[in-house]
Amino acid sequence: MAKEFIRAEPEDEGAGSLEFSALAPAGYYIALRVGFAFPLAEQNALPPAWVERYTNESYMVFDPVMQWVYRNFGTIRWSEITLPDPREILREAATHGLKYGVAISFEDPGPHGQRSFGSFSRPDREFTDDEIAALIRRLQLLHVATAPPTNLTKAELEALEMVKEGMLLKEIANRLGVSEGAVKQRLKNAKAKLGAKTASQAVSTAAGYGLI
Repeated sequence: MAKEFIRAEPEDEGAGSLEFSALAPAGYYIALRVGFAFPLAEQNALPPAWVERYTNESYMVFDPVMQWVYRNFGTIRWSEITLPDPREILREAATHGLKYGVAISFEDPGPHGQRSFGSFSRPDREFTDDEIAALIRRLQLLHVATAPPTNLTKAELEALEMVKEGMLLKEIANRLGVSEGAVKQRLKNAKAKLGAKTASQAVSTAAGYGLI
């Protein structure tokens, strides 16, 4: 599945990250459009030492915050999470300045809605209701901005699916009973709609969106 990893820094990620950094000065992690296993895009502005420790120790499996965002929708302060923390991850996170936090998780309406979530932290105090509301608004904007296109035709998705299966252009044309030129045009249209430069990138992006 396609995944974009963004190392968010205030000086190079624009106004959105500046807002997140101001509201969550200890750091934050955002996952957008989570698929079967991975998000379509990420922003990780947590302390590098904590990211290294978290990764090396495979903390994600045991992290009560991550467990909460994958099991629930809504908002909760870290201090209100009652899930077990056998590895004492939240206590260790506090030693890296991540003392107070809030988790936000939501998805599109409908049976096939995609989930986005974020975990935000401060070193000094609990988040206020107004700050949480501001984080929700900004996260929802990113969620909407990364929504999959809705204008791909059935024929275009069919062609992408066949490329994903490893079929050659001639094979796709024979399977569909159309000319190779028609298949090329369908793939060209799909690339344009998905903002992809190559057919492989279009397939990866469409798969990341769950379209094929």
